[in-house]
Amino acid sequence: MLADAQRSREEGYRDKALKMYPHVCGRCAREFSGKRLSELTVHHRDHNHDNNPQDGSNWELLCLYCHDNEHARYTEQQYFSVGSTGSPQGPKSTLTAFADQAALLQSKD
Repeated sequence: MLADAQRSREEGYRDKALKMYPHVCGRCAREFSGKRLSELTVHHRDHNHDNNPQDGSNWELLCLYCHDNEHARYTEQQYFSVGSTGSPQGPKSTLTAFADQAALLQSKD
């Protein structure tokens, strides 16, 4: 039931966005028509899928590829954002690639 309600909501704002905007990807500017229109998706600019103003101000049409890229960039931005300590958050590397190089070179002598 919940999935049906979500699908219905998505179809509603997608139909509205397709009526409001030209069938062109907002990033790569490719045009879509006919069967390929299904490759054009609605992207929420603020990444909040519940924010669907009737004027479409939170929507933009993106092709599947640009939409995936936009969400990947957003995820990376959230993951690697600077925390309150002023240093980037995310994985910390403990690898020092050339740490033992001097020792290895001396052992060959």
